[in-house]
This record gives sequence, structure tokens and C-alpha cells, in this order.
Amino acid sequence: MKVLKFGGTSVGSAQRMKEVAKLITDGEQKIVVLSAMSGTTNTLVEISDYLYKKNPEGANEIINKLESKYKQHVDELFATQEYKQKGLEVIKSHFDYIRSYTKDLFTLFEEKVVLAQGELISTAMVNFYLQVCGVKSVLLPALEFMRTDKNAEPDPVYIKEKLQTQLELYPDMEIYITQGFICRNAYGEIDNLQRGGSDYTASLIGAAVKASEIQIWTDIDGMHNNDPRIVDKTAPVRQLHFEEAAELAYFGAKILHPTCIQPAKYANIPVRLLNTMDPDAPGTLISNDTEKGKIKAVAAKNNITAIKIKSSRMLLAHGFLRKVFEIFESYQTSIDMICTSEVGVSVTIDNTKHLNEILDDLKKYGTVTVDKDMCIICVVGDLEWENVGFEAKALDAMRDIPVRMISFGGSNYNISFLIRDCDKKTALQSLSDMLFNNK
Repeated sequence: MKVLKFGGTSVGSAQRMKEVAKLITDGEQKIVVLSAMSGTTNTLVEISDYLYKKNPEGANEIINKLESKYKQHVDELFATQEYKQKGLEVIKSHFDYIRSYTKDLFTLFEEKVVLAQGELISTAMVNFYLQVCGVKSVLLPALEFMRTDKNAEPDPVYIKEKLQTQLELYPDMEIYITQGFICRNAYGEIDNLQRGGSDYTASLIGAAVKASEIQIWTDIDGMHNNDPRIVDKTAPVRQLHFEEAAELAYFGAKILHPTCIQPAKYANIPVRLLNTMDPDAPGTLISNDTEKGKIKAVAAKNNITAIKIKSSRMLLAHGFLRKVFEIFESYQTSIDMICTSEVGVSVTIDNTKHLNEILDDLKKYGTVTVDKDMCIICVVGDLEWENVGFEAKALDAMRDIPVRMISFGGSNYNISFLIRDCDKKTALQSLSDMLFNNK
């Protein structure tokens, strides 16, 4: 069995929904994970915002606007009057439910329930359309099996058990449709899988049913070897190792969240990134196989701040690094890059919320300097240290750019450079030319 996930743009209109229905009806049994229609979640956040501010009139105005938009979609989706009527009833019940929250106290719990409606509506509409087309499809409510524990992490044992129970209720179905992103927390309240959203849902379901493949469908042609918005002549990467994909996702490749493919990696299930606009394109396959001796891609992470702590006391001192890292830990600020010398340590952070407090605490241990508006460029591929020459090639591409820090050796798949934001475009282009275009 395969698990297929479609993002918000893939189900963003009645026409798109029909195209998705065509894509998934090939006679094979599969589980399909759907996001909310594009733009819906943002509108539901806006509605929640009005309700927090105790402005039910403002909320109702946006609710009515969104409902009429959905009525339009229903009209375009269904051909007969009978099914249009049924579609409208589904829409009405969900929007009446949202309106019920305009009367009482509104907190974070209520907001999560309101936000969940986007996924519940899109799955109801697609499932209904499939049934109209004579496809054997059924809704599997994510809220019945998708659950997180007390640490807000998914509970794989519970998910597997409850999902199996749901599937056994409908053994002869061709398509099982479920909601991405939404779940229940350890206390049974409606919640969401914060990181990675629907991709995470697909990966968790794939691991739970031991799927043969997880497909993530978006409106982009797989993962590219560089940022096509900045660099000329980029190309899709056809094959990646899970670690390479995680590095790229972490360092700015927008197509995947690093967390969301972990369940697939541990269960050894390949993940394929495909394009709804070009369904026949091969996309990108992510698996536990490494292509030896190849540089795969380059990514960039913006808005980085570099902090250097220099101290003569560090020389031969035990516990210096521990003290430094404890400061970052106490302010829940994660570190991206680290470089050390005998008399100092440089680190980079992307969250500057507590920067001033961190700097004040660091000054107890040495002289502190800060560089803002920096950027991390990450080169990803088979970079085991025995592979001679790859790091030299990357360094050669950076020869005309001032480099503040270099990190190499922390992983077999990555070499990272810290440079100024203003040099990012030149660096990405130079790396592309040197590593991929043989210039």
C-alpha cells in the first residue's frame, strides 16, 4: 500500500480536486492525506484573531466570505443538483460549527478546533466527489488515530493500533482519505502536528502501515540542486539520502520539513516528491541509499547571527564550552554552527529573541563580538572525509567571497560556510557553476 499526500495548492480549487481524483484512481489501494484548500488555514487564523479580540461581527464577516467561496467550489465540483445539495449541506454543517465559537469564551483550545475545519472540509469534499465518480473511497478521521503524547510528540504505537482498527472496518475500499496536520493531544483535545504538518502525517501513516512508498505531491518539480529563484540553470535532484534531504530541508530548501521524514527513514520507506502539474515527471526519490561520490545540492539559510566568545581563560580550561552552551540552553536558543580554537568559540543562531540576555551572560566568560545579517550556505552530498577533493572544489568556488566560518566533519553529508547575506547570491551562483555546471 502507498501513502500519497497532497498539499493545499493541489486541492486549491474544484478543478484541482478533480485532477487529484484522476491521479489517485488507478485501481491500487492507497491512503491519501489531504491538506486544507490553499488560503483556508490563513483565513481561519484571521477568524480566530477576531474572536480573541472579542469581535464576533468581524469574525462572522470573514466566515460568511469563506463559506460563499466554498459554496462556489461545491457548485463547480458536482454536476447534478442532488450532489450539489449534499455538498452544500456538508459545507453548512462545518461553517455552522465555526460560528458556534463566536458566542462563548475563545482560547487556544477553541482556535485549534477552528483551524482543524479546513482539513475536515477538503477531505469531505474530495471523498464525496470520488463517491460520485463511483470510486470505492471512505473517510478515515485523523482525529480517531493521530495522537501526540505529553511531550507533543507523535505516539507511534497508538497511531499504528488505532489506524489498523479503522482500516479493518473497510477492508475492500480502494482509497482511504484522511486529514493531514490535525491530531488529538495526550488529553484528547484537538491539536496539530506543529512541524511539517501534513507531510509529517503522511510519514507517520506510512510507517504505521509499512507502506511500499510515501509520495509527497506539491506544485514544484521535486527538490532542486540550488534555489531556482536566485540561481540560473538549476536542475531537479533525482535521488537523495534521507540525511541529505534533512540537511537541505534544515538549511532552507522549502519543500520538506526536516522532522517530517524521520518516521519514514526509521521504517526504511522511500519518500518520493512529485509534481501535480507534471505527474509524469520522475520527481525526487529520498531513501536510505547514498549515491557515492556525488555532490547533490546547495541550500542557504538566512537571518543568521554569529557570536564569538574569546577568552584567555579558555586556554586549557575544563568546562568552558559547557558553560557557554548552558547559556544558550537556558534561553531555549538552538545553535546551527560551531567553530572552536584554543582561545575562543564561534557559534551561529537563527533565533535572536533573547540575543541581548545571551550576550550579557556570555560577557561573564570572555570578550563577545556579534555579526548580524549573515547567511549559512550548505553544500550537501557524499562528503565522507576519505572522498578527496570535494571540499577543495567547494572552497575554490568561494575564493572571492569573505567566509566568516566553515563547518566540516560534523556529518558525512554536509560542508557549511557562514557568509554575509549580501554575498549570498554570488556564492550560490559560483557554487552552482563550479559543482554542477562545470564552469
